[in-house]
Amino acid sequence: MSLKETKKISANRYELEILVDGERFRQAIKDAYNQNADKINVPGFRKGKAPYHFVETYYGAEIFFEDALNLIYSDVVEEAIKESGLKVINDKMDFNMVSISKEDGVDFKVALTTYPEIEIGNYKGLKAEKLKVKVEDSEIDAQINSMADRNARMTEVTDRPSAMGDTVVIDFEGFKDGVPFEGGKAEGHSLELGSGSFIPGFEEQLVGHNVDDEFEITVTFPEEYGAKDLAGKEAVFKIKIHAIKMRELPAIDDEFAKDVSEFDTLDELKADLKAKTLERKQKAADEEVENELVQQIVDGIKGEIPEAMFENRLNQSVDEFSYRLQSQGLDMNTYLKYTNSSIDDFKKSFRPQAESQVKFRLALEKIVELENITASEEEINEQFEKMAKDYGMEVDKIKAAVPAEEIAKDLAVGKAIDFIKENAEITEVDQKTEKAESAKAETKKAPAQKKTTAAKKTAAAKKTTEKKTKDAE
Repeated sequence: MSLKETKKISANRYELEILVDGERFRQAIKDAYNQNADKINVPGFRKGKAPYHFVETYYGAEIFFEDALNLIYSDVVEEAIKESGLKVINDKMDFNMVSISKEDGVDFKVALTTYPEIEIGNYKGLKAEKLKVKVEDSEIDAQINSMADRNARMTEVTDRPSAMGDTVVIDFEGFKDGVPFEGGKAEGHSLELGSGSFIPGFEEQLVGHNVDDEFEITVTFPEEYGAKDLAGKEAVFKIKIHAIKMRELPAIDDEFAKDVSEFDTLDELKADLKAKTLERKQKAADEEVENELVQQIVDGIKGEIPEAMFENRLNQSVDEFSYRLQSQGLDMNTYLKYTNSSIDDFKKSFRPQAESQVKFRLALEKIVELENITASEEEINEQFEKMAKDYGMEVDKIKAAVPAEEIAKDLAVGKAIDFIKENAEITEVDQKTEKAESAKAETKKAPAQKKTTAAKKTAAAKKTTEKKTKDAE
């Protein structure tokens, strides 16, 4: 293979003219014959038994040209791209045949899309405001109360009538115009009063009754009720209460701390919750600052970015969302049906985020180039080890799925983010200015993509491995 010519035909679009010599093409023709021989009929020979020169004589030399070119196409184009030094993105390639013959080989042209040449604005000395973080005692008390609520136990109530918040065990049967209706009867049903589980007015009329009480209540079904024969209609329910139960919260003391955590005292549990809450708030504040800096850099990008880059990012977003749905037992078509939307509407909603992610990645790669940021071999190996642990895979399988060059690239991009923050002017404030709040709103619309290329490939490799294992079973 030889690269005859590289020609720029438009912004981010190049045409490569590629030559495949006769010897390589003839070998590809033989390979195509070997793959297809058993399907070929030639008079005087059993099917699939005709020698190559008889097949060529009978059908013509061109019979295997297309299959032969298909066999070598990907390799020769990849070789040509490497020789050209172009950085190509995954997009449609336009093909144009110049000439093809068994003796001289193949001469063809491909038009492809390349990464854009961009300019970025100032990325040093950017300004951002960071909220000072603190943890109030009331926040910790709320967490403790929530833990106590989760560990509450149900106890029987015998000395008072039912009240909101109680759970009553009831039999009920509903009647419309004196006739029982379908789905209106149950026995031994547990209902938390005030939960809003039943139609309006039902639960409230169960308040104030005692165990073994039998009584009737009257309710009106909502106009929008699902069963049309009941919508907007009045109904009478016969009720019998079998039991009343209430949630009994545990005493919040050292024994409680021992029961719900690894700590021996309540003070130790509170201290741990406070430290974790502070850490979580600090991380959120740091991410908020990072996103504000990201938006400033994205706003400063100049250059024509190929539409294919946005489309690729959009398709990745759809695939990632679809994979998350699958883990919840849903699929994309069902989701779109439930939300009454189309795949085009769905992609449109991701468009601002996709644009931000593409632009930010390009900007970071530019900073890596300008600042000569690199990752060491030690850092690359550490990342392989971390990914193996995170994904529950062997290191060798991670290395087989993800080239070290991509790991290095992602690490360098991560360092570029650190470089931006280290060289920014970040002011801690008690309350953000109006301008900062506006910038914060913009970053929330289109947050930067955190997941790296290497991480995506590893996730895909893990998914493939899991599927093969399941198929083998």
